[in-house]
Amino acid sequence: MKPFRTLTSKVAPLDRVNVDTDQIIPKQFLKRIERTGYGEFLFFDWRRGADGAPNPEFSLNQPHHQGAEILVAGRNFGCGSSREHAAWALSDFGFRCVIAPSFADIFFSNAAKNGILLVELPDEKVALLLERAKVPGYQLQVSLESQTVKDDQGFDGPFTIDAFRRSCLLEGLDDIGLAMRHTAALDAYEQKHDAAFWSAARQPQGVSA
Repeated sequence: MKPFRTLTSKVAPLDRVNVDTDQIIPKQFLKRIERTGYGEFLFFDWRRGADGAPNPEFSLNQPHHQGAEILVAGRNFGCGSSREHAAWALSDFGFRCVIAPSFADIFFSNAAKNGILLVELPDEKVALLLERAKVPGYQLQVSLESQTVKDDQGFDGPFTIDAFRRSCLLEGLDDIGLAMRHTAALDAYEQKHDAAFWSAARQPQGVSA
């Protein structure tokens, strides 16, 4: 997982509340067994019309938002089912940070495990960012090290994050990476466990009458 320290990027606005995981990645695209390849289906029902052609009115399809790594959205982002595919789709599309007033709990956990920083800011600050993001080329700097969101127009949005999640994102550690940090202790446990198992197996077994 790529470490997250400071990100400066264009911003894509998604001025919608209660964006659920079935809109982030619709259920018909969950048949893949890989964790990659979901980006092209992100927000599929909004990004494309009934004929499959891109919807020019949808913000992510507008040329000046192409390549944005920061998404700004409304309250309760990521609600709905617990599918981790939602985080996979956002990451595969290129988003490394989502800013919103609030997030669904399970999505919040899934995002961090996939290297996506979720930043909660007050409604009024998010509303300001959504408005400013309409301007082509608008950028934000998100620093996990200083826990701030800033732009070149004086915006300053400090945010909080729990220490464990912050540490994992800064160091680029997912669940596997965390486990690998304890390789020596895990090996020692396995050796001790195996020795105890085979010692017990060699003991004479009682014979019933």
